[in-house]
Formats: sequence, structure tokens, C-alpha cells
Amino acid sequence: MRVDGEQGYILHTHAYRETSLLVEVFTLHRGRVSLVARGARRPHSAIRARLLAFQPLWLSWFGKGGLRTLHAAEWQGDGGSLSGAALMCGFYLNELLLRLLPQDDPHEGLYGHYAQALRDLADGAEAEPVLRRFELALLSELGYAQTLTHVAGSGEAVRPAGHYGYVLERGVVVDPEAGPVFAGRTLLAMAAGDYSDPRTLAEGKLLMRLLLAHYLGDKPLATRQLLVDLQRI
Repeated sequence: MRVDGEQGYILHTHAYRETSLLVEVFTLHRGRVSLVARGARRPHSAIRARLLAFQPLWLSWFGKGGLRTLHAAEWQGDGGSLSGAALMCGFYLNELLLRLLPQDDPHEGLYGHYAQALRDLADGAEAEPVLRRFELALLSELGYAQTLTHVAGSGEAVRPAGHYGYVLERGVVVDPEAGPVFAGRTLLAMAAGDYSDPRTLAEGKLLMRLLLAHYLGDKPLATRQLLVDLQRI
């Protein structure tokens, strides 16, 4: 099987055998794919310089099974640059995708959210709203986050002045027996991607932490503590 000119981003690379790289990519139409860049660790490899994270690429590969061979990588154009805290946020997004996104499972909508998050970070946008929007988009695309605009079971619309709980695998509930309580206004704002209210930002962080902790399991994210230290997560 051969794929030519697929849009994608590099999520991670590491050494593979003596002269090659194992490259994890997130692509528009084919989801997360594992590729071998043969000879990419050689001193004069032309392809290695193009395998930069956070830059939109045209990727071509061939082969079957779980590990295919990267044939070509070309820049689509300047995707902006990340530095400092924004760079760490970018690595956090990549780690989330590597941990939660199955291989060969296309999510074109999520790809758009990822590209937008990188653009926002490169443009100097406030990091926390960018991260919360992407986290919710990722969990929603994978079916892990239930709707925030309606109550589970009854389908009743969430009221801005109301107060609600959130039950894993169920969604928003009116009378939570335990756990944190969220303002209806917060849930609606999160659904709309609006984190301009500090309360939405604080409660949104709490809800995303609960969901991510459940689905990531016992193995913590390597980038999380670094972002905690930078007060970005």
C-alpha cells in the first residue's frame, strides 16, 4: 500500500536500529500512523531536517501492517514557531495524542482542532484556554466526554444558573452524590469554547483533570509536571 501527499504533523521521533528513526505522525485522513524513516540518522540525511514537530507536512509512505516506511516529507509552509511555555504546551498536546489516540483511527475534526491549537500557541494566545479546548475536543472525538449542554438520561437542557455534577461514562447529572459541583454557566461556556470567565477556566481545568486521570490510568503524563511548574495546566 502506498500513500502520497497526506497532510500530517510529527508527534514524536526516536532512534530505530542503527541509522533510522521511528516517527509517530498524526495525519488528516489516516489518524495516527507509525513510520520508519530509514537512514534518517545518517549525517547527510535530507529527510531528517524536515521531521520537525509542530510544522504542517506533506507525508508519503508505503508498506502494510503497523509499521510502514516513510518515503518523503515536505513542508506545507511556515506553521509558526513555539518556544518557552508554548513549546511545552505543544509537547503536552502531542503526548495526549500518543497516549489516547489509537493507531489508524481517522479523526479529521480532531486534526483541525490540533492545527488550530498550534496556531493559537504560536500566535501567543493564553495557554490554558487553548489546552482546555483541545482536551475537550480530544475526549469528545474519542467518545470519552459526554455532552455538556444536556443532562444525562433526561435530556433536559443545562440551565446557566443551575449547579450540576459530572459522572464518568454518563455525563452531566442534576443531583451528584459525590464529587465536584459545576455551574451550569461553566458547562455551557466550555461547550462553546469560551473561557473568558475565570470561574469557567478553574472549573474547566478541574473537569478535564478528572476525565483525563480516568482515561490515562496510573501512568502520568511526562509533560504535566513541567506545565504545572509553569502554571499552564
